[in-house]
Amino acid sequence: MSEHPRPDEAGDRGTPAERLDLIEALLAPAVAGWDEAGRRLRPAWRRVTRGEPRWPSTLAVLVAVVLQWRLPARLAIHPGWLLPGLETVLLLVLVAADPVRIERASRLYRWAGLALIALISAANGWSAVHLVIGLVRGTEGEDAAALLATGGAIWVTNVLAFALWYWEWDRGGPVARVHAVRRYPDFLFPQMVTPALAPEHWEPQFADYLYLSFTNATAFSPTDVMPLTRWAKLLMLLQSAVSLLTVVLVVARAVNILK
Repeated sequence: MSEHPRPDEAGDRGTPAERLDLIEALLAPAVAGWDEAGRRLRPAWRRVTRGEPRWPSTLAVLVAVVLQWRLPARLAIHPGWLLPGLETVLLLVLVAADPVRIERASRLYRWAGLALIALISAANGWSAVHLVIGLVRGTEGEDAAALLATGGAIWVTNVLAFALWYWEWDRGGPVARVHAVRRYPDFLFPQMVTPALAPEHWEPQFADYLYLSFTNATAFSPTDVMPLTRWAKLLMLLQSAVSLLTVVLVVARAVNILK
């Protein structure tokens, strides 16, 4: 491997962005990736790549729809078929527009995806609020098993919904990430800090955001993925609050019933 650029070379050649890359490499040589010719490798998450597979996010939406459909009628927005039906229609539209990989750049397509996630979140938020009100008033939780099943369904849907939000908003969404539209990320994954420990073509996909959502819902704080922007921090704060409130009230009520 050839030598890294000398400090006096960083300021006298290339564009400002290239000079910034050289400075970053000098400041953190163990982090920066270099090929055998001595050129810095641009990580996959910062260059144009292929779109990620459609099926993981589609499966997550389907699971959320099924969980909402099976909730007790008293906890659902009436008519009970309305929101699950709209979610299914929007999902079919998205799959038809981009069936295999998510690569289509369209404002209408993006808004359809955001509307789908908003419907899932609204329906689940409605159910969570009415479950909490019922627990406080004593009208919910007569049967511990049914309560845990209902609370668990709402909690899982909450994890899926926020995973979809993180996935859809980070650096402008999956399509914007494919085309490397934005340079700065909203979430800092470990592979971004230590690219030498990750495959050359690694970039965050839906499974990574699902992991982020799950750990935030269980630890009630960031674990190995750090939020960088204010909206990311506020969104994680909201998820932690909803998860904590649901878990504490449901588990407390279930334990009280079992006693």
